[in-house]
Amino acid sequence: MTTTTTIVTGEKRRPRSTAKVEPIYYLFLLPSLILFTLAITVPGAIGIFFSFTDSIGIGDWNFIGLTNYVALFSDPAILQSYLFTFGFSIATVIAVNVVAFLLAVGLTSRIRFKTGLRTIFVIPMVISGIIIAYVFNFLFSNSIPAAGSALGIGWLETSLLANPDLAWVAIVFVTAWQAIPGTMLIYIAGLLSVPGEVYEAADIDGASKTQQLLRITLPLVAGYVVINVILGFKGFLNAYDIIVGLTGGGPGTATRSIAMTIIAGFNGGDYAYQMANATVFFVVAVLISVLQLSLTRGRNQLS
Repeated sequence: MTTTTTIVTGEKRRPRSTAKVEPIYYLFLLPSLILFTLAITVPGAIGIFFSFTDSIGIGDWNFIGLTNYVALFSDPAILQSYLFTFGFSIATVIAVNVVAFLLAVGLTSRIRFKTGLRTIFVIPMVISGIIIAYVFNFLFSNSIPAAGSALGIGWLETSLLANPDLAWVAIVFVTAWQAIPGTMLIYIAGLLSVPGEVYEAADIDGASKTQQLLRITLPLVAGYVVINVILGFKGFLNAYDIIVGLTGGGPGTATRSIAMTIIAGFNGGDYAYQMANATVFFVVAVLISVLQLSLTRGRNQLS
C-alpha cells in the first residue's frame, strides 16, 4: 500500500510518497538477523566481557577491570604489532592504488587484446592468499637467492624474508600482487563511466594525454579512489594468511600483525589479554568504518 501526502512550501505543492513496509519483509529478515546475532553479536559481547577478566579461555576466572587495557598500552610487543600493521597497510594501499589505476588506464585505452589482458591480470584475485604466500616464500627463499648468486648480486644472495629490516617489503609486494586486480576492476568501472565527449572536447582544446589524465580523469573518478583507499586500508589491517605463509611473523616479531598477535595469544592461553587487544582493534575498525561512511556519503553515483 502506498499513500501520497502533499507538502506545501509557499506557493509550491510537492507530492511525497511514503511506502508502508509489509510484515513479510521482516519475516525474511528475521533468519539472517538471528544468525548474525548468534554468530557475531553474542560472541563479540562475551569476548568484550572476558577482556575485563583474567580468564585463560577455560576454567575459573576473576574480574580485574581495566588491568588488561592498562597493560596493553604499555606492552612493546603490542605497540610493535600496531606500528607494523598500520605502516604495512599504508604502504600497500599506496602501491595497490597507484599500480591498479595505471593498469586500469592502460586497459581502457585503445589497445589490442585488452579483454584478454584484463582476464590475465584478474587471475591473482581468485587464488588463495596462503597458496600465493607459499609460492612466493619459495621464490624469495630459493629462486631469487640462487639467481643473485649466479649474477653476482650480493644483496640478492640472501632472502628478503630473513632480513628484519626488509621482510616487510616482500609482504607488501605479495599482498599488493593479490589485491591489485580487485582494485583495478573498480577503477576500470570508474573510467568507463566517464563520458567520451569530455575527452573529445579536451582534444579539441589541445590538451595533452597527461593533462587529460590529471585534470579530467582523476577528478571524475575521485569517488572510486576514496572507496578503494578506505576499503583497501580496512582489508590490509586484517592481514594474516599471507604474512603467515611468508614469514610467520618473523624474523623474530618484526612482521607480526595485530591479527597474528591476537591469535597467538589465544593459542598461548592469554585469552583475556588478547581479547582486550581484539576489543581495541574492533574500536579502531569501527572508527575507520565511520570515516568511510562520512567520506562516501552522497557518492552513490561515484561521480
